[in-house]
Amino acid sequence: MTTLRDPEHHAGHHTGTDADAGPAAGSAASAALEPVRTLDMASMKALAHPLRVQILEALANYGAQTACGLGELLNESSGATSYHLRQLAKYDFVHEVPGRGTARERWWERASGPIEVGSRELATSPVVGDATRLVTREIERSRAAALAEFATCGYERLPEEWQDAGTLSTSHARLTAEQLAEFSRQMDEFSRVLLERLKAAGPQPGARPVQIHFNAFPLVSDEAERAIARGAAAAEKANAQSTARQTTGNQTTGKQTVDSHADNNHSAGNHSKGNQQ
Repeated sequence: MTTLRDPEHHAGHHTGTDADAGPAAGSAASAALEPVRTLDMASMKALAHPLRVQILEALANYGAQTACGLGELLNESSGATSYHLRQLAKYDFVHEVPGRGTARERWWERASGPIEVGSRELATSPVVGDATRLVTREIERSRAAALAEFATCGYERLPEEWQDAGTLSTSHARLTAEQLAEFSRQMDEFSRVLLERLKAAGPQPGARPVQIHFNAFPLVSDEAERAIARGAAAAEKANAQSTARQTTGNQTTGKQTVDSHADNNHSAGNHSKGNQQ
């Protein structure tokens, strides 16, 4: 599942918490979060163009723009960006900024709220499967380009405090599908609540556009499949050994109980003989 999060220009709109609030405020923020929009087939088809995805990404990263401004950012003509903005507006991906601009120079911003664009249902649909995969690929291409630029140029172009503030982290684990789903859900909810706390403080001096990526996915290589088979075999062997140990332990306990009864009977017999004597 691929999700486009809240755009940059909506920072501070959700004011359910403040930065120094406690756990109860975190729960309130979670309840106040905007629901994730799941695209229908018509909306997915409307989004399935590389330039339209790029426009959404640019508006999310840099805030409201005109068609001319987007053309400069994306190295496209203003006619092309203007056309695609109007198509995006038909399906509520973008809208004009109220009270800003003129009839000849309109300002556009991304609609508020996260958008799920890579659901399993759409990705496997015979009608919009290709469109879904196109959108997902373009989003991941944009993310990869931004990450590569930070990794290769960040130390040359950014001040030290920004170099130290960023992080690239990878973790490895073996999980079931249920465990991965639970991990992803909790990480997603935690990150959304934390971001809302930071956004609630409003615009800050020195703030700059930041991207935050969270990816949690199963490896799909042939070696991953072989690792699954090896893991299943090892688990089956461990279970068999555990069962064998338990069986042996039960048998030993039973023998000790019988021997104990025999000892008691022997002692009782001796005692009786002693009394008879």
